[in-house]
Amino acid sequence: MLNRLLGLLIVVASLGAQAQGTVYRCPGPPVLYTDALSAKEANEKGCRTIEGTPITVVQTVKPRTGAAAPSTEARSAESRVDAGQQRVRDDERRRVLQTELQQAEERLAAAQKEFNNGQGERRGDERNYQKYLDRMAELKDNIGRYEADVQALKREIAKLP
Repeated sequence: MLNRLLGLLIVVASLGAQAQGTVYRCPGPPVLYTDALSAKEANEKGCRTIEGTPITVVQTVKPRTGAAAPSTEARSAESRVDAGQQRVRDDERRRVLQTELQQAEERLAAAQKEFNNGQGERRGDERNYQKYLDRMAELKDNIGRYEADVQALKREIAKLP
C-alpha cells in the first residue's frame, strides 16, 4: 500500500514537472492523482485540482538482490550446531525452565494460602472493608496469573527433547 502511494506521488511529481495539464486528486479508497481526465470527467468523479498544492516526493531504496544475499545452503551449513552442544543447550534450558517453574509454584502456593478461598485474614491497615475486598480481588487475579504461568512453563518443559 505504501509503495503504491509513493509510486503515485512520484508519478504526480513527474507529471507536474512536465506541466502537461491540470492534475486532479480523485477520492476513493486508493486516492488517485491524474492528469488524464478532462475537466468534465473530473467534475463528474468529484476530483479537485491540486494546483499550487505542494507535492512531496519520497524515493525508495530498491532492495539488493543476487550476489549480496548468501545462499540458504551456505547459511544452513554455517548455522548448524553440533549435537553435543545442542544437548548442552537443551539441558541448560530445561534447568532454567524447571527453576522458573519451581518459583512460580511457590508464588502460587503463597498466594493461595494468603487468599484462603476468599476468606483471607484482615490486616490492621484494612479498617475500611473495601480495602480488604480490593486486596482479596487482587490476590484472586494474581492466583489466576500464577496458575497460567505454571501451565505455560509445564508446556514449555514438555516440548523439550
